[in-house]
Amino acid sequence: MFPNAKINIGLQIKSKRADGFHDLETIFYPIKLKDILEITRDKSNIPTEKPSVNFAASGTSIPNDGAENICLKAFQLLQKDFPEITNCQMYLHKAIPVGAGLGGGSSDAAHALMVLNKIFNLNLSQPQLHKYAAMLGSDCPFFIDNKPSYATGRGELLTPSTISLSGYKIYLVHPGIHINTAWAFSTLKIHTTHHCDLNEAVQRPVHQWQQHIYNDFETPVFAAHPAIKAIKDQLLNSGALYAAMSGSGSSVYGIFDDSANPTLNFPAHYFTNWV
Repeated sequence: MFPNAKINIGLQIKSKRADGFHDLETIFYPIKLKDILEITRDKSNIPTEKPSVNFAASGTSIPNDGAENICLKAFQLLQKDFPEITNCQMYLHKAIPVGAGLGGGSSDAAHALMVLNKIFNLNLSQPQLHKYAAMLGSDCPFFIDNKPSYATGRGELLTPSTISLSGYKIYLVHPGIHINTAWAFSTLKIHTTHHCDLNEAVQRPVHQWQQHIYNDFETPVFAAHPAIKAIKDQLLNSGALYAAMSGSGSSVYGIFDDSANPTLNFPAHYFTNWV
């Protein structure tokens, strides 16, 4: 399978919850930047006391050499409930930047659940897959359906959105700066954030979004990392109809008219791509 990334259109942090998480509001929108995930059953039939995964990875470097990869956690989560899951071979090629606010790891995990469901004939329904995905991460359930969605709660409560960006193209920039999500939440001053009716705002023409739709994390992240703000400024100055940071960063995207042909010059070590 080809786990894809997402961007956040608006990200409003509403309040801190008693469980330590935050209630938020956002639009998840899938984009065409994709990893590659292959899982095959080990057909050697050699009995083992505890089923395991032979995991290999390539592409973008994964922390801890993949030893704690979320795809392995997906395997372990399902295997606890379904003993018919046996040894597997798992190969992951990373093209989505890691820790970039694009949901790459969450997408890998959700797709791993779907592959395991298929190859071991678990017959899990979409709601059941959603439940397991939510155990792995707040935005994992989005990738089970993988359609534009209005998300609330921790990001796991999803309602289909009618938003479409057909007729536009998206330019993605990741500067390689790692933003610690826990730090971003701790620095955020919720009472100073810019909130709107997000469902209403995304129905406006895209060129009006900049005046209405905000990512609350931009304020603390831009203050700490001016280079990330500079990316947004360059995209807007180059003709983007809307530009914003995705998630807690550090990726920034610009939405352009499909006919636009902007001149974009970012440092060579930045990850850049039309998605």
